[in-house]
Amino acid sequence: MRLSELKVKQAATIESVSCHSSETEQSDLIASRLETLGFVPGVEVKVIARGVFGGDPILIQVGFTRFALRKSEAEKIQVCLKQGVSA
Repeated sequence: MRLSELKVKQAATIESVSCHSSETEQSDLIASRLETLGFVPGVEVKVIARGVFGGDPILIQVGFTRFALRKSEAEKIQVCLKQGVSA
């Protein structure tokens, strides 16, 4: 499941950040930047809110820090839902 698919108040654990894309070199830089910001395997993330129009951007919490990510950025992050957590 992708981070962009989580619902508001859903928590998950990051499995991987995709660096491969058929687009441009810019995509690899975005994935690298996400990892630098703390989006690394094993870290818990939670969706706090979504934008009104089309759900973009998505407000994500990693630890005590919150980030606003575009859907295209959140799609690069593969997550696994936490067991026993309801939306």
